[in-house]
Amino acid sequence: MSATLRKKRAARQKNFFQQARRRIKKRLSNPPGPERPVPMMTASNIHYEQANRVRGLSAGGIGAILLMARKIELDKEIDRSLHLLKRHLPYHESDHVLNIALNLIAGGKCIEHLERRRNDEVYLDALGAERIPDPTTAGDFCRRFASEADVLALMNAINESRLRVWAQQPDAFREQAILDADGTMVATDAECKQGVDIGHDGQWGYHPLLVSLANTAEPLFLLNRSGNRPSQERAGEYLNKAIALCARAGFRKILLRGDTRIAENKDLDLWDDRVLPRDGTTIAETGDLDSWDDAENIRFIFGYAAYDVLKARADELPDEAYGFLERPPRYAIPTAPRQPPERVKPEIVRRRGFKTIHLLEEMIAEFDYRPVACKKSYRMIVLRKRVGIDKGQMRLFEEYRYFFSITNDRDLSAEEVVFSANDRCDQENLIARLKGGVHALTTPVDNLVSNWAYMVMAGLAWSLKAWSALLVPVSPRHEAKHEAEKRTLLRMEFATYCAAFIPMPCQIVRGGRRLLYRMLSWNPWQGVFLRLVEGLHGCWLC
Repeated sequence: MSATLRKKRAARQKNFFQQARRRIKKRLSNPPGPERPVPMMTASNIHYEQANRVRGLSAGGIGAILLMARKIELDKEIDRSLHLLKRHLPYHESDHVLNIALNLIAGGKCIEHLERRRNDEVYLDALGAERIPDPTTAGDFCRRFASEADVLALMNAINESRLRVWAQQPDAFREQAILDADGTMVATDAECKQGVDIGHDGQWGYHPLLVSLANTAEPLFLLNRSGNRPSQERAGEYLNKAIALCARAGFRKILLRGDTRIAENKDLDLWDDRVLPRDGTTIAETGDLDSWDDAENIRFIFGYAAYDVLKARADELPDEAYGFLERPPRYAIPTAPRQPPERVKPEIVRRRGFKTIHLLEEMIAEFDYRPVACKKSYRMIVLRKRVGIDKGQMRLFEEYRYFFSITNDRDLSAEEVVFSANDRCDQENLIARLKGGVHALTTPVDNLVSNWAYMVMAGLAWSLKAWSALLVPVSPRHEAKHEAEKRTLLRMEFATYCAAFIPMPCQIVRGGRRLLYRMLSWNPWQGVFLRLVEGLHGCWLC
C-alpha cells in the first residue's frame, strides 16, 4: 500500500472515530428534562433473518492477535521446536497450540468450546483456515506430550517469541527483572487422572509451580506436579531457567521473590554467588559456585518460616533495634474524600461474640543470619506485629506475631524489603486470573504431563494479551496519553481486556490479496486497537 493511500485510509478512520465518539457522547448525555413516560428499552416486534451475502464475526479482534503471533514468529518457533506429529495431515503443531489459546481469547472457557469455533464458518475465514481441530483432536494432541522435555520445548518456543516482544521495549524496561515464584492447587474430583494426589488442604489435584515476570505479569515457566508435592520442589531449577531467559533479554539486574515455602531450599547461596552467564547456561551446568562471589546483578527477597530460633533471636534484640513501620497509603484520592459507608460485618462479629484479631502496631528490625544449608550470612528482616484478640467487646489478650524475610540486598532499607516482599502477593492475583479469567489452570486431559501441556498452551492466551499491550506503539506527540493506555491495558483483567479488544463486530472480506476485517461498530478502545494493528504493519495512526 502506498503512503498516499495509507494516509487517506487513516484520515477516513479518524473521521469515523470522531463521528462515532460524538454520536455516543450525545446519546449518553443526561440533560435535565421532563420525566420519561415510558421505560428506556422500547424495542418490540423483533424478528430475525439470515443474511445471504454479508457475513459478520463478533470476535473481530481475534485477527489482530493472530497477526501479532505471525509477526513475532510464534507459529514458526513452535513448529521449529516442537515435533510431536509424524505427518501434518492436516494440522501442524502451531495450529494446535494457537487453536487452544485463541479459543480462550475468543470467549471459550474450556476445551469443549472448540466445537463451537470449528462450526463457525466466519471464524474459520477470519483465521484463513479450512478447518481447525475439534476437542477430541486437541485432547489427543495434549496426550502426545510424552515427557517434561516436550513441554519444555513448547515453553522455550513461546519464550523465544517473548524475547522478540521484549526487544521492542525501551531501554528502561530492561533495568530490572522481578521474578516471582509460587505454587497453587488445581483441584479435580476426577478419579482416573494420573498424577493427582491429596494436598495439604485436603483437595485432590495437581500442584503446579508458576514463575512469572512481575514487571508485566507474564507467566514465564510452569511446572506441573502431583498434588502432594511441596511448594519449594524444583523451584530453584525453574527460577534458574527464568534467570537465563532474562539474561538473554538483556536485563541488567534480577530480583527473585518467593514465599516461605519457596525459600526452604538449598539454592540461596547459589543465587547470591551466581553471575549472569553470557552464554545463557544455568548454574546447574557450571558447577562452580564460589567464582561468582562478587556478583551484583542477582538479588533475592524471600519470606522465611518463623522458626523458634528466629523468634528467640528477634526477642533478644534491644528495644532500640526496632522502629515503627509506617506504611504509605494504598492510593491517592484525586478528589475530596467521601464519607465511608457503615461497616456491617464488624458489628455482626461483635454482636455474636466471635473472636477477632486487630492489628495494633508494626515494628521492624534486622539481624544477620546464616541458614543451615548456606555458607554465607544474609540480612534477616523481622516484622513484629502486636495484635489484640477480642471476643465481642472484651479484649482477651495481646501477643506478638513474627514475619521474617531473608535477602542479600544490602542497599535497600528494611522497610523497602518488607514492601517489596508484600508486592510479591500480586502474583496471587495472576494465579487467580489464570484460574478464573483465562481458565488456563484446568485439567481436561487424563495424565499429569498432558494436563501440564494444556496449562501451558492455555496460559499462552494471557501472554498474548500482555504482548498486545507491550506492542502498542507510542506516538511522541501523545506520549503521556499513550503510555497510560499501555499501562492500563497491561494491568487489565482478562475478561475486561477481551471485552475491550476482542468483541468487535466485523465483516470478513477477502479480495485484492488481503483479508479485510471491516469493523461495524465503535468502542472507546478502538483507537488503541488500530494503533496496535498499524504498528504490527510497520506504522501507526497519529
